[in-house]
Amino acid sequence: MHRRVFLLAAASLPIVSLPALADTPTIIKVVKSPTCGCCGAREEHLREEGFIVDSHAIRDEQLWDIKARLGLTDETSSCHTGLIDGYLVEGHVPASDIRRLLAERPSARGITVPGMPIGSPGMEMGGEVDPYDTLLIRPDGRTEVFESHS
Repeated sequence: MHRRVFLLAAASLPIVSLPALADTPTIIKVVKSPTCGCCGAREEHLREEGFIVDSHAIRDEQLWDIKARLGLTDETSSCHTGLIDGYLVEGHVPASDIRRLLAERPSARGITVPGMPIGSPGMEMGGEVDPYDTLLIRPDGRTEVFESHS
């Protein structure tokens, strides 16, 4: 009975209110080391960009076990791992890349910014920015450049 009432109410919403639903904040679940200082700055970047961050500091052994189960390697990993809407988001990925991933919905495990490049979200050092790439991780583990940043 409740489902039918919900469906009828949803169907009666005016079309003009639908864009507001697209602005609903998206939750990203993050696991990180309790000793990592840059993770908090990166999480603040995501919050400022409208994401809800559900963050959990866990033991390093647990963190690396999660990364391994997700198929992350030494070449594709960073210091913190996020999960959002069926995708993994590893490292200092800019919010704009996450939004693009969610909009395009490619066949992929997710995206990563390997390492900790200077100038990426959470790794700001004044105006210094090292060029870096956000990589798309395909289901078979292969990677390709998703977005370049300089």
